[in-house]
Amino acid sequence: MDKFTTITGVAAPLKIMNVDTDMIIPKQYLKTIARTGLGKGLFAEMRYNEDGGENKDFVLNKPGYRHAQILVAEDNFGCGSSREHAPWALLDFGIRCVISTSFADIFFNNCFKNGILPIRVSPEDLAKLMDDADRGSNATITIDLENQEIRGPDGGTVKFDVDAFRKHCLMEGLDDIGLTMVKSKAIDTYEAKAANERPWL
Repeated sequence: MDKFTTITGVAAPLKIMNVDTDMIIPKQYLKTIARTGLGKGLFAEMRYNEDGGENKDFVLNKPGYRHAQILVAEDNFGCGSSREHAPWALLDFGIRCVISTSFADIFFNNCFKNGILPIRVSPEDLAKLMDDADRGSNATITIDLENQEIRGPDGGTVKFDVDAFRKHCLMEGLDDIGLTMVKSKAIDTYEAKAANERPWL
């Protein structure tokens, strides 16, 4: 997966509590196991009208937010069923970071495994970041993973916590397969030794 170091860009404000995984990626998009192409289904029931046209009132359809890489969301983001398609859809759309006061555990873990940084902040800090996000293209936010801080357009800084191992994996672009491949030489050595010592296997 792509490395995550620092991202600077417009943040989209999603002022909805309890956004569940069915809202993030509705069930009709779950027929594929491919990680690409799901961006079109992200928040589909809110992004599109019944006739298939765009809902101009939805935040990601507004000109200033169409290419947002950061999402500022209300409490309990990613609740509901444990579908990994939810972070796949966010990533395919271009979202690399989601900021909220709380996340559902499975969604939270799936984000790290797919190159998305979920950041927990206090309600007070969320209110400030939501205000920044409301300003659209007139304000940009920087997510600095190495220093574990969010820098606002007016110079304000919000510190955040992140597990050291997960931070390492994001910064190095290592998913579960990547972590295994780091040990590929040791694995090859073991396999060669095992084949030599037990040729009947």
